[in-house]
Amino acid sequence: MIWVIMPTNTYNKEWSPKLQSATTSTYFGSQGTNLLIYTFPILLIAVLGCIYLHLAKQSGHTYHGGPLSNVLQAWRRPFLLMGPLGVISAVELTFCLMFLALLVWCFSMYLSNTLSHISQNSTENGWMVKLGDVSYWSGFVGHIAAAFLFFPVARMSSLLPLIGLSSEASIKYHVWIGHIVMLLFSAHGFGFIIVWAATGNLYKLLKWEAVGGSIIAGGLALVCGLIMWITAIPRIRRKIFELFYYTHHLYILFILFYILHVGVSAFCLILPGVYLFLVDRFLRFLQSRQKIRLVSARLLPSEAVELNFSKSRGCSYAPTSTVFIKVANISSLQWHPFTICSSSSLEPESLSIIIKKEGNWTKNLYQILSSPSSPQRLDVSVEGPYGPPSLDFLRYDSLVMVSGGSGITPFISIIRELIYRSKTQGSRTPGVLLICAFKTSAELSMLNLLLPISGQVFDLSSLKIRIEAYVTRDKALIPNAQNLIHTKWFKPIPSDSPISHVLGPNSWLWLGGVIATSFIAFLILLGILTRCYIYPIDHNSDLVYNYSKKSMLNLLFICVCITASCTAAVLWNKRGNSIEVKQIQSMDSPSSWSYNVDTEIESVPHESIIHSINVHFGERPDLKKMLLECKELNTGVMASGPRRLRHEVARICSSGLANNLHFESISFSW
Repeated sequence: MIWVIMPTNTYNKEWSPKLQSATTSTYFGSQGTNLLIYTFPILLIAVLGCIYLHLAKQSGHTYHGGPLSNVLQAWRRPFLLMGPLGVISAVELTFCLMFLALLVWCFSMYLSNTLSHISQNSTENGWMVKLGDVSYWSGFVGHIAAAFLFFPVARMSSLLPLIGLSSEASIKYHVWIGHIVMLLFSAHGFGFIIVWAATGNLYKLLKWEAVGGSIIAGGLALVCGLIMWITAIPRIRRKIFELFYYTHHLYILFILFYILHVGVSAFCLILPGVYLFLVDRFLRFLQSRQKIRLVSARLLPSEAVELNFSKSRGCSYAPTSTVFIKVANISSLQWHPFTICSSSSLEPESLSIIIKKEGNWTKNLYQILSSPSSPQRLDVSVEGPYGPPSLDFLRYDSLVMVSGGSGITPFISIIRELIYRSKTQGSRTPGVLLICAFKTSAELSMLNLLLPISGQVFDLSSLKIRIEAYVTRDKALIPNAQNLIHTKWFKPIPSDSPISHVLGPNSWLWLGGVIATSFIAFLILLGILTRCYIYPIDHNSDLVYNYSKKSMLNLLFICVCITASCTAAVLWNKRGNSIEVKQIQSMDSPSSWSYNVDTEIESVPHESIIHSINVHFGERPDLKKMLLECKELNTGVMASGPRRLRHEVARICSSGLANNLHFESISFSW
């Protein structure tokens, strides 16, 4: 795809005319050429990727590495710590520079050809002509950058796992590309406004031509993009998350006006990313229609809560996976991401997340659950789980996990997975050093969640684990009259379902089928429309079919085909899940509904891990000293929590003082 967007003479003079003539005879014209060049190859790779991931899952492989992975391991280390850009590895920096070089080269080549033509035919208002050309090519290069904008936010896309990314880890790429796209589109729009204002042609902002792109639609798309861009500024996003969340839904209008502005043929360049995103978005919509059974909630003295959901046995996920949840009792629109703290291997019928009381949404949830008159049931919907397709952390000889506050959540899922593997499979597991920092001694109760709620006694003697807990604000353990874990059980209703993959256990195979069938159906409908309706108007009369209507019909066909394919696949898999749902409902014990259990918390958590914990009061961990003391040849270092902590750990690992440390950051905050 990168090759064909470059302004090369070979492509312009040889390949483009051949492809154009080959597709014109099929009544598709330039749209057929662009579909063949830009859209079909990417969707084919996505389908083949789904098949590959399905086969890899069926074979039971947990890690796909090898000599190449060992070579690239050094490139994955932190290379730059660039403030708002976060931790950047050498691989990321290399690809970012290559991407920027592509955009700069395309812009300079197109612009130099245009400006040389202007210099030969100079006019009195040459500066306006030049500014207009700069504005035009800024929009064109922004169009190229926008082709990559939607790939990182398609959570169920097969393209991300193929290159070793998860949906959580790829969000920062969406942010980076979004900044580039909006800078170029802003230069495109405001440049033309200046030119039209100088020439007295501002009326063009309101033009909506039947042939060609609509200028007013482009202006509306730019306005929607600017609103999303401004509200996504980190300071606004963190302090007023609801404003960021709601305004980001303007992407619907942005896509609509965008296709009306550039036309359906040019839209084929960004269609692969948009297409995969629409498939992902509609599947998430279908999954969110189900009401999930919330089994229980554990309220901790640190004002954190662990929610435990019922899960189907066929729903498996890797540690550090995430889910998005919506609680209708608080808001019927807001979705919030949380890291899963349970292990699908150790707890095959339940899924747990930990929520710390911080923002308005979490405060409202904690107040509802801690209230004496709390409801017997919460109306909860879940999207996911999403996460890495493999257990990469098993490739290390030892693991050092550094957390701050609620950042311990993903490490709980890793420890639970290691507990399962050390006891059931007898396989070698890496040694674990957990360094966790808390503000108050009440937060030590978070360590009690290292073991699931089942109450089963676990012997951790075979698991080499050491926990260094630091309480920074308290000089000693402060007695608390409310030093209890309060467990509340909820009463389900027959319509509540366990969490399951929206496309069933063979979700990758079904996803590939959905992409393939929906795109084939779209091509068939497009062919019928063009052959029987648009082509006769364009070629048998003096009229030209309205470009805006053509764009809307194409977008309508895409949405209809995706909706039909996704709905059919989900309904087919839902039939198989209905039997398991009935079995789970029949196993519900009425005696367990709506009773509360208070578990006393001692100065340290459960007896089975008491010998593995060292608690330090009134001090912070000396991370540099502790990390450099790790002598294992292959040590994985994971950091989760505040940005300052993650950057400090990354700085130590990239300092060159210890070549055996390999850093991995786990965070939604880039």
